[in-house]
Order: sequence, then C-alpha cells, then structure tokens
Amino acid sequence: MTTQASIPSAKRLLRTLNGEALWPPPMWLMRQAGRFLPEFRAMREKADFLTRCMTPDIATELTLQPIRRFGMDGAILFSDILILPWAMGQSLRFVAGTGPVLGAIRSEQDLLALDPARIAEATAPVLETLTRLRAILDGPDAVGVAKPGGTTLLGFTGSPFTVACYMVEGKGSREFAITREMAFREPALFDRLIALLTETTAAYLCAQVEAGAEAVMLFDSWSGLLPPSEFRRHVIAPTRQIVQAVKARHPHVRIVGFPRLAGVMIAEYARETGVDVVALDTGADMRTVSTLLPETLGVQGNLDPVAVLAGGEAMRREALAIREAGRGRAHVFNLGHGVLPETPVEHVEDLVRTVRETP
Repeated sequence: MTTQASIPSAKRLLRTLNGEALWPPPMWLMRQAGRFLPEFRAMREKADFLTRCMTPDIATELTLQPIRRFGMDGAILFSDILILPWAMGQSLRFVAGTGPVLGAIRSEQDLLALDPARIAEATAPVLETLTRLRAILDGPDAVGVAKPGGTTLLGFTGSPFTVACYMVEGKGSREFAITREMAFREPALFDRLIALLTETTAAYLCAQVEAGAEAVMLFDSWSGLLPPSEFRRHVIAPTRQIVQAVKARHPHVRIVGFPRLAGVMIAEYARETGVDVVALDTGADMRTVSTLLPETLGVQGNLDPVAVLAGGEAMRREALAIREAGRGRAHVFNLGHGVLPETPVEHVEDLVRTVRETP
C-alpha cells in the first residue's frame, strides 16, 4: 500500500526520520502545545482537557499554536495517551492537581468490560483533527512553515505497558506498584491486557496515518520501572508487534519509540523492536548511547526540560552539546521529557534560535 508518508518530501523532519543527517538538526519539543503558552491557557478556560482533545476545532488550534509561534519542524497531534482506553469504555476524567482518574482494571471481569469495537466511533474526532491539520500544514496558506518544505505532522499513542499502568492503577503514580504486582502475581491476566492494547494500538496508529499523520510516536513513559525480563516481555515484544503491524499496512511510515529511563536496555529495544528512531530521555548520554545503536537508526532528544526552565547560558551550552553529539547521524533535536508548565516562552524562543542559528 502506498501511504502519504511514502511520497518524497522536502520536509526536514521527515527527511531526518527517513535516516538523513541534516545540519542543523530539525527540532520540535514534547509538550510544545502546553500550559507555558499564554494562548494555550486562554483556550484551557473554554473547555476541560478531554473536551479539548475530542473537539477538532480546539485540538487543531492547540496543535498549531507552537508552530505559529516557534516554527517547529514537527506538529504533534494535541491528544492524550489515555484516549485509547477511554475509547474502549474505561471511565476517565482529569482532575486538577491530581491528573487522570480512571476506573481501575483489576479483574477478568473488568477486562472483559472493555469493548474494542467502540474505538473507531469514539476516536473519529481525533482522526478528523489529523485530517484538518494535514490540510492546513500542506495547504496554500500553511501556517508557520519552519523551513522550506514545511512542517511534519506527527501522530502518537502510549505504548501498551505505560497505558496499562494507568488502566490498572486507576491514576498516576511514581512506582505503579499495583500494576507491576499484577504482572508478577497474575501474569495471564496482565498478558491479556497487554495483548489487547498491542492490537488496538497498532490499529489506532494505522488509522492516524490514514487520517494524515506522516510519522507516529510511541510513548513508553514508565518502561524504566521494569527489570530486564519484564522489559523484554512488556515493552520490547509489544512494541515489535505494533511496528510490524503498522508497517505491514504502511511500510513507509516512520515510527519513533520513546522507552523512557530504559538505561542499558535501550540498545536491545533499538535492535529488537524495529522502530526507525529512538527518543532518548534526559538521563541518556547521547554520545555513549550512539555507540550502542545501529548507525542507521535515528535518535531524538534529549535536553533536560529544567535547563529550558532555567534558560540563559546554561541552557544554550547544554543544547549545543547535544546538537554536536548528534552530528553526523539522523538526529531530531528535542527534550528528554516534556516542556514544564512554568517555562518562560522567551526561553523556548532562545532555544530555537540557539539550535538553528549558532554556527
């Protein structure tokens, strides 16, 4: 099947995701559409978080805000990794000061109550947002073109283990002990949940590509909580299955994997999953990690978001060191985690100038 992503492109980010080393590297930032932007905060007053995700007019506007302001090379869909369990019928609400609250999945009965058949209808507004974004970004009046050639549209989902953490725990956590205990104490039940998420995640990513996403990203934010044996079972194996399923339908689409805090397991993840680009977290040294990865594999990252919060010479020094460490290979400049809400807009503007304009 020929996909939209298979068409030759001058877009710098898409070229890098396809393995081309560019200088300076293309850039975008995780959580670049967020509370640090005054225009985002103004929109936040109009609707709750889930409504913003599921209303194409709002989600389109929020996705485009950092493109207009900073001219990022990538526009990532404004959505959430928990849309998929919500679409299957799990209760979900976002509580100020607490974060997501879900009806916890703790039993076979809870798992059987989920209905994958609901996903297509429930996620239709998200796919509509992607279609609108692609038309705007590639249209005659494209906003905020970052470089000659334009802005790449990115879709995303959470990876099965990370999404399962929230589904089982019922909320955010530092340790997700209930989830990890289930994986050890009730492995058959946990495996069925991971299998369900693997299948539905692959289908959802394919739908995003068909709606207009030119590349997609898998966020495994809590993969670093697992010991190696469980990491292989619940991170590497499901990711490999998702990549194979997506590429079977869309062989030219590029997939970024983000196994946060994977440590030394990053090499095995890169080797075994089939992702095209590995996103590095703040704690990974790019020069060291690069020696562990195939030369043909792209890397993304990995400036500390706190450095951007601090700004000034320290931020510029760190950014340029990361840029230099990625020289000579396909490198997408990004953060090692998301932009912090307290970050001054001026610091992000300075970061963009530093990465793009410093000789």
